[in-house]
Amino acid sequence: MNQSPQSSGILYGISVGPGDPELITLKGLNLLKTAPVVAFPAGVRGKLGIAQTIIAPWLSSEQIQLSLKFPYVQDETILTEAWQQAAQQVWEYLKQGQNVAFACEGDVSFYSTFTYLAQTLQQLRPEVKVETIPGVCSPLAAVSSLGLPLTVRDQRLVVLPALYAIAALETTLEQADVVVLMKVSSVYSQVWQVLHQRDLLENAYVVEWATLPQQKIYRGLSDRPNLELSYFSLLIVQQMR
Repeated sequence: MNQSPQSSGILYGISVGPGDPELITLKGLNLLKTAPVVAFPAGVRGKLGIAQTIIAPWLSSEQIQLSLKFPYVQDETILTEAWQQAAQQVWEYLKQGQNVAFACEGDVSFYSTFTYLAQTLQQLRPEVKVETIPGVCSPLAAVSSLGLPLTVRDQRLVVLPALYAIAALETTLEQADVVVLMKVSSVYSQVWQVLHQRDLLENAYVVEWATLPQQKIYRGLSDRPNLELSYFSLLIVQQMR
């Protein structure tokens, strides 16, 4: 009698929130605790990555911990090679029928490394099943720390990713009531000038390391043209029309 081939495991993308370990959902936590293999982005310069730090309290010594390297570069060739290598590492466990839980900082669907990993894996192995667990993304964590709603009534919201042109910001400010600028550190001085010209500095907020112990909040930016910000910073503008 022929035996049916072993089915591959499931790749779970688990949103673990912006930093506070208690912000993971119950569903995400249950999957994280029961997965035989837990993967996460590797840290840099010998330090633990943020996702790994978030989930550390929930992991057991019996679980395999898989650190995957995703370089912080814009070179598509380098990135594609890294995604393929990571996908192959994950496939080594999935093909044995083991589920793999990938811990993703913030939410898996919001500018997430997991998206590239899952897409690359499914291109290489179309039979692989992928499931995602939603969670708290950084803009929602930031406004919670500020004690503000992100939007009310009919306000229009626009989120711009890290690589935006200043011209795009100016156009967006014409159209949106609330603007979130992700990873603003590299363009902060230019953004400050735009907000200054539009008299919006007192309606702007910066949150660094949202929900983490080292969190910093800057309310009103009129006297802060040269903030030295970390990579994990975002800026929120709420226009009063």
